[in-house]
Amino acid sequence: MNERPVVKRTARAILLDGADLVLIKRTKPGRAPYWITPGGGVEPEDATVIDALHRELDEELGAKIKDVVPVFVDTVEHFSDGGVDGVKVQHFFVCRLDSMDLARRHGPEVEEPCGDYEIVRVPFTRVGIASVEVVPLSLRHYLDGNIEGVRAMHAPDLG
Repeated sequence: MNERPVVKRTARAILLDGADLVLIKRTKPGRAPYWITPGGGVEPEDATVIDALHRELDEELGAKIKDVVPVFVDTVEHFSDGGVDGVKVQHFFVCRLDSMDLARRHGPEVEEPCGDYEIVRVPFTRVGIASVEVVPLSLRHYLDGNIEGVRAMHAPDLG
């Protein structure tokens, strides 16, 4: 079996603020709204995927985070103009919001937006997750089946 090359990596936050999950509602012209976790691509200047996560949350939310724990990886085909050229690996981390100042937002999503980026909070419950169109679908399914387990990643006895 041939191994597919990893051509893109992302770092995304399952960002908890108390009992809520912080998401970004994306609205693009000609497309139904959808909700994503904050985060984005790992850049060459990022020493680690977690460094990319901190940078992306600072850019998108003006946020500082704490208690970062890896919880989920999603691998999907990555398409370029010529078709499939490899895979994109999305690293998801559960973390807590330490602070957020939307006035500090910067980067391409703020400076050259493609549609609207609205910061929203939904209850971190099955009902809350089901109330919005979280993408990717694999994450929505993972959260639906693992809310208690994701919360347990911050248990004091985890080590």
